[in-house]
Amino acid sequence: MGGKISIIIATFNAGKYLQECLNSIIPQLNGNCALIIIDGGSKDDTVNIIEKNSEFIFYTISEPDQGIYDAWNKGIKASNNDWIMFVGADDRLTSNAIEDYINFIEGTKLNDYDIISSKRVMVDLKGNKISTVGALWQWPRCLSGMPISHPGALHNKSLFQEHGIFNIDYKIAGDFELLLRKGPNLKSAFIDVVTIEVCEGGVSDSYLAIKEYYKVLKNKKFISTATTYRLYLTMYIKYTIKKSFRLFNINIHS
Repeated sequence: MGGKISIIIATFNAGKYLQECLNSIIPQLNGNCALIIIDGGSKDDTVNIIEKNSEFIFYTISEPDQGIYDAWNKGIKASNNDWIMFVGADDRLTSNAIEDYINFIEGTKLNDYDIISSKRVMVDLKGNKISTVGALWQWPRCLSGMPISHPGALHNKSLFQEHGIFNIDYKIAGDFELLLRKGPNLKSAFIDVVTIEVCEGGVSDSYLAIKEYYKVLKNKKFISTATTYRLYLTMYIKYTIKKSFRLFNINIHS
């Protein structure tokens, strides 16, 4: 059997969104999953919201950190479950997300997969659905950028035990870097359902993110310099085209 799930939320001044996120998770909490919230020392009402929901939280702490990957690392260390899911404070799980994952992992052995991903719905700032994103992590397609929906995906805790936790020197692409540590040996699975809703934009949707992707690829010895530069140029050009279309309110997500 696959084991249980820890849901880790990193927060910092997320009071505007956090309760709605928790409302999507709490009804799904049962003996199969536990909620962990790592707060970076918020100054708004984030901590009050956490305290209000404390009966549903397995572990929480509020203290200054060095960014989201530092917070996630604290959550990983606090988890005692076999599978770990990362959810943004402004994300929302679909109503059957945990059930869909539990049904899948109950039919597997714990060492069958390093990561199990699904699909996410992207919404604009008004809450309108604009696209559905997510595919199987496949080598070498993954070198062109994060093909999976990382929010809401399940990570086998053994992945962190074998290859270490997130590198906090990265601020945007640390999740991509972690998954690339196993190279072509990463064992992945995909369930063709939507499990999470996330807002479009943010720092991961930027030229800065592309530069960090390039840094990740450049630091992997099994990827040639020529391949790294070609992939960087491709990502840069695709993003520039996508950004240009947005000027005309046209969203491109391929």
